[in-house]
Amino acid sequence: MVQEFNRVGVVGLGTMGAGIVEVFARAGFHVTGVEIDGDAVDRGRAHIERSLERAVAKGKLTEDERGAVRDRITLSADRDDLGDADFAVEAVPERMDVKRDVFTDLDRICPPGTILATNTSSLSVTEIAALTGRPDKVVGLHFFNPAPVMRLVEVVGTVATDAATLAVAAEVAKRIGKTPVTVGDRAGFVANALLVPYINDAVGLYERRIASREEIDGAVTAAAGLPMGPLTLADLVGLDVCLAVMDVLWDEFREPRYAAAPLLRRMVASGRLGRKTGRGFYDHTREDAPAEEPPAGPLAAAVRGGVLGADLADLLLARHIDDAVRMVGDGYATADDVDAAMRFGCGYPQGPIELLDARGADAVADALGALANAHLAPYAPAPLLALLLSEGRTTLRDPA
Repeated sequence: MVQEFNRVGVVGLGTMGAGIVEVFARAGFHVTGVEIDGDAVDRGRAHIERSLERAVAKGKLTEDERGAVRDRITLSADRDDLGDADFAVEAVPERMDVKRDVFTDLDRICPPGTILATNTSSLSVTEIAALTGRPDKVVGLHFFNPAPVMRLVEVVGTVATDAATLAVAAEVAKRIGKTPVTVGDRAGFVANALLVPYINDAVGLYERRIASREEIDGAVTAAAGLPMGPLTLADLVGLDVCLAVMDVLWDEFREPRYAAAPLLRRMVASGRLGRKTGRGFYDHTREDAPAEEPPAGPLAAAVRGGVLGADLADLLLARHIDDAVRMVGDGYATADDVDAAMRFGCGYPQGPIELLDARGADAVADALGALANAHLAPYAPAPLLALLLSEGRTTLRDPA
């Protein structure tokens, strides 16, 4: 069925939308990208040209291939130009009113058989699908930034999505060179539901002066080999984005686990959003910004001295791993899908279930207990983690 697809439409030519246009064009699709006006179209074209230039410079595209990709791309300021699209992807800002406008138009313009996909990372795909007269043909197709580089695509179905629609969307993701993880419509999907609470936990430890920002980031990168620590990552993602995801998670689950750290909310209110504004947890306006002095309070000393029975990395990773185990235990995603999502979407060298198996379920449980003993978090291990412990198992996957 995917082989019959030829024409793809993309609405929105910001960094993400332009990247999606490029990804489809490089995979052989003819792509029409649409923006709100001529200036926005020009900005989108510039995004694509810069990305193609980098690909040529790195030897990932030849000049002839770049020319062929350009020939397959048409950019427009008129959504009616999507009238012949077989598959349409929305990549506009994360506001339901904006998406309502887009999906109302796509439903009117595109043929009845066209699959409509949303790149939303936090809004309900079910609500978006309900804006159309074809909810069975609406799916989430969540790319990660930068789209030409990151391999993960979360394929999200709703209670109304037809099984064939999901299957086609997953096949399309494979055809454009991505690794699809297919899940249901739940706040945060896999990657954001695991990544952002982990960032929020780091903000909470920092707010309590357990460790300096450099200590927090360094502990995790050293222990788990992650490409960057959680506070550096928060600055890169944008503190406003982190807060928005936490609020979406809170709205859906209404559990203390998903309450945004007060410091995160205050920093967003003050306009310190990270790299995009020059300052977040770090000062990005100067290369010689001094490192922060480590705090000297009793809890900080207890962590450094090992009094709590868990080091800083344990305190940061235990709940993150437990969240992943809970997701698997809930049946929302498989262990393989959870690990694939975090490796291909977030650059983890090991996924959180792989981290569990490497560290041991008992060590994760001990770190959760240490958090509770220090009144830093409740002790409420995932039921599946508790089951592993009751069975005397230290890993979720059977050792090879």
